[in-house]
Amino acid sequence: MNETDSTPPGSPTKLEFTPHGGAMEAAAYSLVFKGIAIALLSLSGLWAVQMHQLAQQGQASATVVSWLWLPWLLMAYTAWFVMTGTTRLTGTSIEQSWMWTKRIELDNLAYAKVIRIRGFEWLIAPRLYTKNFGGKLLIFYAADPAMLDEFKRLELALAAVRDPR
Repeated sequence: MNETDSTPPGSPTKLEFTPHGGAMEAAAYSLVFKGIAIALLSLSGLWAVQMHQLAQQGQASATVVSWLWLPWLLMAYTAWFVMTGTTRLTGTSIEQSWMWTKRIELDNLAYAKVIRIRGFEWLIAPRLYTKNFGGKLLIFYAADPAMLDEFKRLELALAAVRDPR
């Protein structure tokens, strides 16, 4: 190790990444994806109401029908986070609001890969798969094309640092 190199031998090179224009925040899911989530929630709610009506008429078991609302509530809870979820990218971390806050520090980023199917982003939400040095997998969703472009830049910058060939 020479005087100008402060990185210990064998340790990973430090990732230097800053999003163009600074920190950015975007919706995690597209409007169409959100619409699909609300439509499915609404249709399942209407079905559950119809089943309750049948139970009141004696054509279905009230006990069984009452259990329909528990999965519906779980769907509603998930749909809430689909509607309100945001992803934030800074020069130091990636964070997404969800049922719990998902966060990874860029210094602890061992792997990153953007997964998207061009033309089907409205149906299959684009995402960034990440792993930290401890092996923990975190997935971050983004609906904004600019955020996805930054995710791709981050993926390429990380690959250049972690696996220089």
